[in-house]
Amino acid sequence: MLSAQAVELRDYHKAVIGNDCKACHDNGIKQFPSDQACLKCHNIEDLALKTARNDEDKWQNPHNNLHYGKELPCQECHGEHKAKQPLCSDCHTFKYDKHKE
Repeated sequence: MLSAQAVELRDYHKAVIGNDCKACHDNGIKQFPSDQACLKCHNIEDLALKTARNDEDKWQNPHNNLHYGKELPCQECHGEHKAKQPLCSDCHTFKYDKHKE
């Protein structure tokens, strides 16, 4: 059962997890999901390959970059219920056109 404060899930997640909040919120409903919760379904190696940049320096890959490698916490750039800007946009001006907030 969803709480009155719950916000809609994105369609691509709703199709997989339905209304089971605890499927992602493994640290408690009022806490951000852990990276392990995200990595149950999303493979970091696949994400790094999918987001590799061919038009610019290879280190401008959000899932394998110069600053964090493959260790950047998912929640720094992605939010399920509230859109977020990627952490890198604080300093960098390049855009990720396919960014799923």
